[in-house]
Amino acid sequence: MKKIGIIGSGQVSQSLARGFLKYNYPVMIGSRSRQKQSELESLIGGEIRVGDFPKTAAYGEIIVLAVKGSIASDALQTIPSPALKDKIIIDATNPIADSQPENGVLKFFTDQNHSLMEQLQASFSESMFVKAFSCIGSALMVNPHFDGGLRPTMFICGNNEEAKMEVKHITDLFGFETEDMGGVEAARAIEPLCMLWCIPGFKSNAWGHAFKMLK
Repeated sequence: MKKIGIIGSGQVSQSLARGFLKYNYPVMIGSRSRQKQSELESLIGGEIRVGDFPKTAAYGEIIVLAVKGSIASDALQTIPSPALKDKIIIDATNPIADSQPENGVLKFFTDQNHSLMEQLQASFSESMFVKAFSCIGSALMVNPHFDGGLRPTMFICGNNEEAKMEVKHITDLFGFETEDMGGVEAARAIEPLCMLWCIPGFKSNAWGHAFKMLK
């Protein structure tokens, strides 16, 4: 199994870390806070490793980017470029603005013709970004259970076909039917699914749902 380095220490990072450990991936999770680093071992358990962002990125053969979208670029800039070069970066971020939702609808700091992942791919061009895990809640990211045994859809995109196949193996393993939506531009459509997913949560405190593409 390839080593996984998770940049970020919030609920998404912790859920994915537990998922990777479940399937015997070696995992390191990174935080810029030394206090948080010391807490993560007990929070996650298992064979988890912890470190700062540069150490975590250097460790991972595959990197998961799971920080607030507003600090995603800054987080990657703290990492020396050799630790990012030629690596897959699973991009779980969304461009959520700091302002409050309007009638349950999140606000983004991008517009509909630009995505956060496009910006990140352009800025860190020697890495291979693949959008995934951005349109579902952290509690449902690993082997979610729905009536009838339905497997929800995980939408992915990115410019490198081999990188997407590697990520598809992970999302399939984690219990999803994976749909490859094409190149990095498709993130313009995938990222706003976060808005749609969150509306029932903000309006009715309902968070146990997922998207399914029917064919």
